[in-house]
Amino acid sequence: MMTQQTSKNTEQPRQYSTFYVSDLFFGIDVLNVQEVLRYQEMTKVPLAPDVIEGLINLRGQIVTAVDLRKRLNVTPRNTGHTPMNIVVRSEEGAVSLLVDEISDVLQVNSASYEPPPQNLPEEQRELIEGLYKLDGRLLLILNTEKVLQIKANGN
Repeated sequence: MMTQQTSKNTEQPRQYSTFYVSDLFFGIDVLNVQEVLRYQEMTKVPLAPDVIEGLINLRGQIVTAVDLRKRLNVTPRNTGHTPMNIVVRSEEGAVSLLVDEISDVLQVNSASYEPPPQNLPEEQRELIEGLYKLDGRLLLILNTEKVLQIKANGN
């Protein structure tokens, strides 16, 4: 008979594709990531919400690009700094998340998982599933489905 304690300890470590937006360190489950790309030319979409940066042509597939800086309500990206694309799978198809810098794929132990802290600004906290405490930093786990629920006003 397996106790609840032993079943928790046998949970598989999870892997996350990690990246930075401003000074925040984020992760998305690797199973949700289709690919990572350098900056792509975009076509602006008239009357689109502010967080929609434009559309990119990904080998014939039209992909919407969402600026995570705007979606998380952090300071705008410096003019000379071009973002990177993390293409994620969603119910509506592929969507590109514009991030500042791509990092590594990390494997984390579920024992270090915690719910989102209450001191995060509300517009960020509602998009975060939880976090992992790593050596010297926090890995915030982004809920991509919530990120893609964009209201008409742009957030």
